[in-house]
Amino acid sequence: MKPGLKPGDRASFSMEVQPGDTVRALYSDRGAFPDMPAVFATAKMIGLMEWACVAQIRPYYEAGEDSLGVHVDVDHTAPTLPGQVVTVETEIEEIDGRFIWFKVVAHDGIDQIGAGRHRRAVIQTAKFNDRLSAKRAKAGLEG
Repeated sequence: MKPGLKPGDRASFSMEVQPGDTVRALYSDRGAFPDMPAVFATAKMIGLMEWACVAQIRPYYEAGEDSLGVHVDVDHTAPTLPGQVVTVETEIEEIDGRFIWFKVVAHDGIDQIGAGRHRRAVIQTAKFNDRLSAKRAKAGLEG
């Protein structure tokens, strides 16, 4: 990581919820939740929180670096409809070597819809890809 990122740094990231971001749309190809309400899915909210954290730290990546989410602890407390804009506020809580802890809060302009913590691990992409190749071969997925 390039220098400059520090605890207390804040950022925000927004996205308009689309019909494909709803609970009903999750695994729709497998018929998982056809009768669920058409509201923003918890899984999508968590993904948006991860995206917001990546957007905050991406300018600090060195060449060949990226990050992966390794821990999520959030509550989803209010529904959001397609067409509403969700904004995630991020704050760096701690940097411990290659691990970065974030405080995350999401709101939809009416309600706070979620909050909690997220941790990301900074990785060397080439080294990680080597691990994936070895796992792919062990799993018999070479094609």
